[in-house]
Amino acid sequence: MEKQTYFYGTGRRKTAVARVRLFAGDGAIIINGVPYEELLPRLEHRQTILQPLLVTDSIRKYNAVVKVAGGGISGQSGAISHGIARALVRADDGLKPLLRQYGLLTRDARAKERKKVGLKRARKAPQYTKR
Repeated sequence: MEKQTYFYGTGRRKTAVARVRLFAGDGAIIINGVPYEELLPRLEHRQTILQPLLVTDSIRKYNAVVKVAGGGISGQSGAISHGIARALVRADDGLKPLLRQYGLLTRDARAKERKKVGLKRARKAPQYTKR
């Protein structure tokens, strides 16, 4: 059996982690065993995932097989995009400046702030009563 080569990238966003494998192919993207069109109904999430492939003009060069866990749909789509961008850099190091220019290699560190003691949420305090 022939060993198929692939390029690997790990993407993270909020609490989602995506493990991405890029194979030579015609542009199919499979997420957790399901085509991404079926898994992501919103166009916004699909565009987020395709952005690194569109920027580098390699949408018809690679098939992506993704395993993603944690977080919600927005976090997962951001993590997948990050993972695809990292895998593309492994495939072709010359794409790194272009992906960096579009901000696709930077890990978006924004996450939910923890709840503080005595507050209702991270920053919302109970209503102040004077008397």
